[in-house]
Amino acid sequence: MIETIKYGTLRWSHIVRPSEEDLEILKEQHHFHPLDLEDCRSVINLRPKIDVYDDYYFLILHFPSFDSSETFVDTKEIKVFWGKDFLITIGKSHWLVKEMFSQEKSRAMAGKKMEVGSSDALLYMILEGLMKETQSLVEKVEKEVDGCGKSLFNRKAEKTIEKISVTQKNVVLLNTMFKPQLVLFNRLQTGTIPGYAENMEDYWGNILDYYQKIWDMVEDAGELIRGYSRTFDSLQMNKTNEVIKILTLISSILLPLTFIASLYGMNIDLPLAGHPFSFIILTVAMVAIAVGMIVYFKARKWM
Repeated sequence: MIETIKYGTLRWSHIVRPSEEDLEILKEQHHFHPLDLEDCRSVINLRPKIDVYDDYYFLILHFPSFDSSETFVDTKEIKVFWGKDFLITIGKSHWLVKEMFSQEKSRAMAGKKMEVGSSDALLYMILEGLMKETQSLVEKVEKEVDGCGKSLFNRKAEKTIEKISVTQKNVVLLNTMFKPQLVLFNRLQTGTIPGYAENMEDYWGNILDYYQKIWDMVEDAGELIRGYSRTFDSLQMNKTNEVIKILTLISSILLPLTFIASLYGMNIDLPLAGHPFSFIILTVAMVAIAVGMIVYFKARKWM
């Protein structure tokens, strides 16, 4: 279903999960390129891009959002047809753009005018809202990264591993999501994509500043979580080595004692075998050997 807000010659239309009928209407009214309409039919996320035509632009942008469990980051895709006097936004779910559209629709029904007067300014307003939401999400991910650092010395290793793994997955997804779009927003700021309104370079520059700041935050978070992951692996390896070391020392101490006990357990004549105090003598000897080995290990700083 196509919903539209009209203010003078400017129109903002929004479509959630476009049907074939919706796409046919767009084709008849605006004569969009068939490949762009085919991209709108896609149920999988496409690579971010901007296609330039004589009378409109077609954008595919990705922004992050937490899933229903507020644990994993999902990729939200928005497609935009951007013309001189119209803006058409297409999304797969009721998300931030839908909320912004609903707010503007409520304002229009109340007789209030739209605060923007051109499609460029409207696109800037939408992108600014998305950037602020994205920055808020990335700040939450940064807090999760800090939490991973604090839980490194937690005795419950399984929970720490799970926390680091989930956070690392989110950071990697953010990294792969933002990287290809940096060039796209740079094209807007430099004027490579001229747009339809004048004096928009500063506004596009503001969007690029938002994006660059978010990108830097994601890169810093990536370096930190990788460092925490390596540190945690080192701590776990060190704990394992300590356990193996203690078990090895215990085995080394018990080895000669086991040999003596098994030797005197054989049914043959051995020294002291017939002595009335043989048990006491052997016990004292075995204790002395054990104590001597412990003293030796401590002298060598192995214990």
